[in-house]
Amino acid sequence: MPKTPRLKGREIIAALRKAGFEILRVKGSHHFLRHPDGRSTVVPVHAGEVIGTGLFLKILRDAEMSVEDFESFR
Repeated sequence: MPKTPRLKGREIIAALRKAGFEILRVKGSHHFLRHPDGRSTVVPVHAGEVIGTGLFLKILRDAEMSVEDFESFR
């Protein structure tokens, strides 16, 4: 299994948008994204903060993507 990347919220959102996700709404720092096939996830965006490994893996689980799939959209 490859190492999980250390990314900021904006970088994760950019990759998910390339994968077909759209931002539905923003509430505070939380961006709610949904894919046309029904998958959805929430990504927090805090200026300069890196998303932790556990939260990053939770976002990928919600998006039903593997680390390899995610990396292909970066």
